[in-house]
Amino acid sequence: MANHQERLQKVIAKSGVTSRRKAEVYIVDGRVKVNGKVVNELGTKVGPNDTVEVDGVPLEKEVPVYYLLYKPRGVISSVSDDKDRKVVTDFLPEVNERVYPVGRLDYDTSGLIILTNDGSFAQSLMHPKHQIDKVYVAKIKGIPTKEELQSMKKGIKSDGEHLKAIHTKMLSSDRKKNTSIIQMVLHEGKNRQIRRMFDALGYPVDKLKRERYGFLSTEGLQPGECREMTPHEVKLLKKASE
Repeated sequence: MANHQERLQKVIAKSGVTSRRKAEVYIVDGRVKVNGKVVNELGTKVGPNDTVEVDGVPLEKEVPVYYLLYKPRGVISSVSDDKDRKVVTDFLPEVNERVYPVGRLDYDTSGLIILTNDGSFAQSLMHPKHQIDKVYVAKIKGIPTKEELQSMKKGIKSDGEHLKAIHTKMLSSDRKKNTSIIQMVLHEGKNRQIRRMFDALGYPVDKLKRERYGFLSTEGLQPGECREMTPHEVKLLKKASE
């Protein structure tokens, strides 16, 4: 879902112009243009920034929408799941737009996730060059040393990847239960990154939550709740990802 692209006939059908089967006939017959050029290949995919015309009439583009969701644990960061598990879009109010999550949070991780239909906004936020702080709090088994927490800032090798935290901080520890609460700041977001880093040091993660995404926080939201982002918030995030 990196480019949030869909098959051309599906996009035409979703716009309400015609059915998917008829859309395929339109494409083969040369009645469809993408960015001004006739396209008659059924495998063609298009993204939110492409202009699609049917018989010379552009498809109506959706108004961009932006939602902030406090994702609960046990939810997939996707718009559908072949195992019929809950997905992040299940928690949104009824919307007509085709929204999708910006990046992902693991199934067992809770916290903030943005959903939108604005493809360029989503891609700019996920681009590695934009160093937006993502703040996580992890409850782990064991109590790491200062040196071990520092090593996470230098980087840890896991499955051939170099995983790195921008900042680490011990928030609390319980010597009787042999657990600790650690705050971590990331800029990247590789698959199960925090869990893999702690696993490499021998401290399994029990719970993990993303508390902040840039200047956005979970304040005012309970797990499973969402809200529309304000125009000011969207503007600030766009500026941060320029």
